[in-house]
Amino acid sequence: MFHKEGQTIILITFFIISILILSAQFYVTPLWLRWGIQVIAIAILILILQFFRNPKRVALKSFDEILAPVDGKVVVIEEVEENEYFKGKRKQVSIFMSPLNVHVTRYAASGSIKFSKYHPGKYLVAWHPKASEENERTTVVINTPKFGDILYRQIAGALARRIVNYAEKGDSVQQGDDAGFIKFGSRVDLFLPLDCAITVKLNQKVKGAKTCIASFVDTNEKQKTI
Repeated sequence: MFHKEGQTIILITFFIISILILSAQFYVTPLWLRWGIQVIAIAILILILQFFRNPKRVALKSFDEILAPVDGKVVVIEEVEENEYFKGKRKQVSIFMSPLNVHVTRYAASGSIKFSKYHPGKYLVAWHPKASEENERTTVVINTPKFGDILYRQIAGALARRIVNYAEKGDSVQQGDDAGFIKFGSRVDLFLPLDCAITVKLNQKVKGAKTCIASFVDTNEKQKTI
């Protein structure tokens, strides 16, 4: 199953690759060169197909958990100052996606969209410290029943040239549903409340709509046990 955002690219690539393979078959005489062109062409098609794959994921929805919005590797876990929306301290968890990862963005939690904004910008490598503030990106805030407002940011990488964001202010969204797509290399940052419990570690590989990133901590219950 392939993501709808890749349909045009897949069709164009398939058309070009077909012409290339047929041309090599009929017009390239040296056998080694003909096979070399055809193998490389097929490899390129396979890479495009795997990049736009969209595996079906059924999230076990829970108001007490924040799920990974994308597939990838956790590269940042730290307390930071979030200046665009919260203008205060939050726990940041960043997930880096290589070109081999599934690049579908999924809603990390159920709730309503309070804020959604696109920012044009640069195309620094996704792990660059300034990528979160200077690269092409979208910022989305979801109001959730347990965690309150949480923010996620889609960030374009050095190869990415288009971010697709489906979230619109006022939308009611469900955890694990399709929230967008980032084409060709990227990163997603989550900004969460300080009192939540982070359940992943640095360099851990996570799976969108499956891996729990953070869990809700009931401060009232915690105070009762003290």
